[in-house]
Amino acid sequence: MEHYLDNSATTKVSETVSRKVVELMTENYGNPSSLHTMGIKAEGELIGARKTLANALGVSEDEIYFTSGGTEANNLAVFSVAERLKRRGNKIVTTAVEHSSVFESVKNLEERGFEVVYIKPDKNGHFSAEMFKDAIDKNTILVSVMAVNNELGTVLPVEKLHKIIDENNSPAFLHCDCVQAFCKIPLNLKKMQIDLASVSGHKIHAPKGVGAIYVKKNLHIKPIFFGGEQEKKLRPGTQALPLIAGFAQAVKDIDIAIAENYAYITELNCYAEKRLSEIDGVVINSPDDALPYIINFSVLGIRSETMLHFLAQNDIYVSSGSACAKGKPSHVLKAVGLTPETADSAIRISFCRENTKDDIDALVKAVSKGINTLVKRK
Repeated sequence: MEHYLDNSATTKVSETVSRKVVELMTENYGNPSSLHTMGIKAEGELIGARKTLANALGVSEDEIYFTSGGTEANNLAVFSVAERLKRRGNKIVTTAVEHSSVFESVKNLEERGFEVVYIKPDKNGHFSAEMFKDAIDKNTILVSVMAVNNELGTVLPVEKLHKIIDENNSPAFLHCDCVQAFCKIPLNLKKMQIDLASVSGHKIHAPKGVGAIYVKKNLHIKPIFFGGEQEKKLRPGTQALPLIAGFAQAVKDIDIAIAENYAYITELNCYAEKRLSEIDGVVINSPDDALPYIINFSVLGIRSETMLHFLAQNDIYVSSGSACAKGKPSHVLKAVGLTPETADSAIRISFCRENTKDDIDALVKAVSKGINTLVKRK
């Protein structure tokens, strides 16, 4: 029996979503930009999907633009703001634990002459709004901070940053990577006073290859692609309507059960942490107040890749960090101050509503077996 515990990397597409995708591929397959009847019908699906995402994020429909995923949305936000506001300043404030699609984007801007400040967490892996006060100033044009860290589950104080931007008389736009938070915790981007936000489909049981960016009305950021009128020219190209419709269906399925899912996952998280902590040589790396959907732990003395492959041989699927890193050393674990030994042995498990305590029991049994087996091989 398979035990899939890598839902922060990607999720299984749900049955309702897969049916919706097939419908848009085989029945309502018109181009939403076409003017004939099938095009108009397809456009209706596109409008409906945009409304669904807007409602889930607490924004208006004309502020949602569909993309190929969270990475494209993050790149669009970072580079568009830099281009739009470069005459007003050249400073970018972010954190040292951002997803690589933000981290590498701002690194690129740094190479082009922008000043980038990377806020580091405290010794417990936490961030407070106070940490950003001295960094954000009149020369800051972009503050990009994720809602939830994808490796540790750390929850960041995004909702408090707009006030700091205002108090410091900064022209900065506030961007938030909401990929790991979307449909897991309530998000109201208007109330949070976020200017731009990124979300992705394949983390919530929709297909890979679809995401969206929220851009606050009247922000007028510049596109980074050209060649069509779609998405009001911000993201031109024929929309991947089957994926978009699937994304919207996933949001509909989950959005009504966020609180119920959160309570269930919290219970599962507590059970997992208790069982893992009983194993000699296992330490929990995620902070106590992390999002319960993610647990990062280390099996001291055994490299992540070695343990990961051992678990896979036992039909248990986890991650050694961000899937986008493909096994490279984690800048996130380094930033939170883990020792090289602890970071080199880190494993991430991440839950969805379909996981059960049986998955945890299988994981704990396999980790214990792995310690006995792999240590003896050394």
